[in-house]
This record gives sequence, C-alpha cells and structure tokens, in this order.
Amino acid sequence: MSQPNENVKGPGRKLGLFAAIALVMGNMIGSGVFLLPASLAPFGWNAVLGWVVTIAGTLVLAWVLASLTKARPKAADPAGFVTEAFGELPAFLVSWIYWVSIWTAVVSIAVAAVSYLSAFIPAISATPMLPALCAIALVWAMTLVNMRGVKSAGNFQVVTVLLKLLPLLAVIVIAALALGDGSAEVRPFDMQSINGTDLRGAAALTLFALLGFECASLAAAKVENPEVNVPRATMWGTGLTGLVYLLVCSAVALMLPEAIAISSPAPIATFVEHYWSSGPAALVTLFAIISCVGAINGWVLMQGEIPRNLAVRGMLPAWFAGTDSNGTPVRALIGSSIIATVCLLLNSSRSMQGIYEFVLLLSTSAALWLYLACTLAAWKMKVGRIFALVGALYALWTLWGAGIEASGWSLVLMAAGLPLWWWARREQRSAE
Repeated sequence: MSQPNENVKGPGRKLGLFAAIALVMGNMIGSGVFLLPASLAPFGWNAVLGWVVTIAGTLVLAWVLASLTKARPKAADPAGFVTEAFGELPAFLVSWIYWVSIWTAVVSIAVAAVSYLSAFIPAISATPMLPALCAIALVWAMTLVNMRGVKSAGNFQVVTVLLKLLPLLAVIVIAALALGDGSAEVRPFDMQSINGTDLRGAAALTLFALLGFECASLAAAKVENPEVNVPRATMWGTGLTGLVYLLVCSAVALMLPEAIAISSPAPIATFVEHYWSSGPAALVTLFAIISCVGAINGWVLMQGEIPRNLAVRGMLPAWFAGTDSNGTPVRALIGSSIIATVCLLLNSSRSMQGIYEFVLLLSTSAALWLYLACTLAAWKMKVGRIFALVGALYALWTLWGAGIEASGWSLVLMAAGLPLWWWARREQRSAE
C-alpha cells in the first residue's frame, strides 16, 4: 500500500463520536425521506418489507465496514481495505467512482433544497437560471463552512441532524396518538399482495435513502480514535436512521389514503396536516430545507476527503492532497465544488435535463461498487466471512436492481479516472 506523502500536513481537530454519528445520519437523512413516502404508497405492505430488506442489507454492509476497521486499523478506510486485499489499482477505481457519486449527490440534494425553498419564494422557480444559481450558492456556502475546518463542519452537522429529526419524530408521535385514540387505522395487511416484483421495486427505492452509512469509514482520518469510534458511528448511525425511516415512511404510506399519499408533493407535510393542522405542516417544508442543507454539508466534507485521501496514498496527483494549517483539504474541496457547479449549470439548460437525470441514476450503482469491493476484501482477508458473503450478494442484487444501463455507465466512468491514476504514477516515479 502506498505510504502517505510526508509533505502533506495531517488533519487538525477531529470529529468525536457524536459528530461522527451525526455525519453518518446527516448524510443519510437528506431530501429523500420527505418525498419517498409518496413513491412507496402504491407498494403498500411491500414497501414495509422493502424497508426491512434494505435496512438489513445495509446493516450487514455497515457491519462489514466496522469489522474491517477493527481488524485492519492501519488500512484506515475502504481504500486501504481494498488496497490490502486486491492492490492499488482496484482501490483507486472503486474510490474514484465513489467520488463521482458524491458530487452527483451534492448536486441532486442542492436542487431539492432549492425546490423546497421555492415554496416560500415562488419567484425562484419562475425566474430562468435562478434555481441553478441558488443551488450553486448553497453548495459554495457549505464549501466555505467546511473550509473553516472539520470541527466547524462537524458542529454544523450535529445541529442540523437534531433539527431535521424533529419533523420525523413528530410523525412517529402523531401516528402513535392517532392509532391509539382510534382516529386512524393502518391499511389492512393482505398476504396475497406480497410479491417479488413489488418487493424488489420498493427495495430499490429505499436503497437511495440509505446511501451514506459508509461516511465515517471514509472520513476515518478525521475521526478521533477511529478504531473505536468509526465502527460505533457506522452501526449506530445506520441503525437509528433505518429505524426512523421505517417508522416514518410506513406510517405515511399506510395511514394516509393511497390516492392522497401518491399525489402529494410533500407527503410528510400532508400527513401532519391530515392528522394535526396546516400550521405545523408548513413548518415541515422549512425542516426539509434544513435537512437538505445538513446533508449537503456532510457530503461536501466527503467530496474533499476522498480525493485528499487518494492523493495522500499516491493514487491521485499530489495537488489534491494540499491542506491548510487546520488540515483542511482546501484544493480538493474547491475542485469538487467546481465540478458540482458545472453540473448545476448544465442542469439549468432544458436541453441538458435528460442527461442530468440519467447522471443522477448513476449515484447508487457508483456507490455500490465500493460496497461490493469492501465485502470481497473482507472475504479475502477472512474478516467476518459469512457477513461478507451476505453483503456481497446484497450488493450484487442491488446492482442488478439499478439496471444494466446505469451499472454499465458507472463502469465507463470508473475507467475515465485512469488518466489521473497514470499521472499520479508518473509523479511517484519522478520523485524516486
């Protein structure tokens, strides 16, 4: 495995356990949970089972990452695990395509945040180019937060996670009270309605909402006592987020009339209005914006850490490894946000809309290659081999669910990073 560049300054202040858990939960809880119940409503109880399958599969993947962190502390992170098992080139390829999925996620969440904001300021959606410009401003605002240092970004993440959980917890309480006093009922369970096609469709949708459980492992260099805190943050963050998602989305999908749930542009707000009042429901939109902002903050942190880590390992040109006095990867942050900005500008053109939407579909399959590589690494290194096998099968199943076209294009984009790999190899040979 490549040794870190000695000229690169180490990280400054680091994330504690709670900040690491907030990073995991904050990156997982973004815009999806506020829209997903409408998409899941037609699936009925298949959606509930879909959540169970997806949460179980994700927890297995999280356990594999946590076990690798404990068993191979010197490897430090997924890139290190894959390097130790299969060599540097495979590690670079899966890390590179994962980086692509990150800045794509930043773009999509920023667009969602501006969409929610336009409910308060209709002029945004009515003015050409303004939605894209607002999204760009949001991305750079979070970039500036992260450029102040990881501690600042971590504190911001803790606050936004606490705020974004409020409406979700409110839905759980409202559902419990409504069921308790008999003013609501759950859609009857019909065993004959359970089928493999709907279950697979629901599971594919729910997977989008659970991407991000790996963030503590990927940012291990920024976490205090990573051998202990990274596994804890990964498992606690994944488990708590999955439980909240299961309860909230199931309540909305099964307690609202199906026609209302399907047609609602803001199903959680509709649920609150239906079982409480319109005033609190309006606040849900505000919390949705906060949720998106928190998720962007966490993903911006990651889009700086991934290229910095690869550069430190000698897998990307050394330019990406540059840090300031606080250990913040300023160059990697700025470079990643420039890519996100270009993508948002492309999205502002109607003629590029179809391309933009297709690129978004690549995010899930792109991330899945990293998950698959880590499970195979765990199998090869004999770390929790049963869980590793189950995790690998789950990753392959979800890659199949993402579609051959999207998964195929993710492989093409993976190969597109090879010129930078060769550039980094050339730098290393010149330095010898």
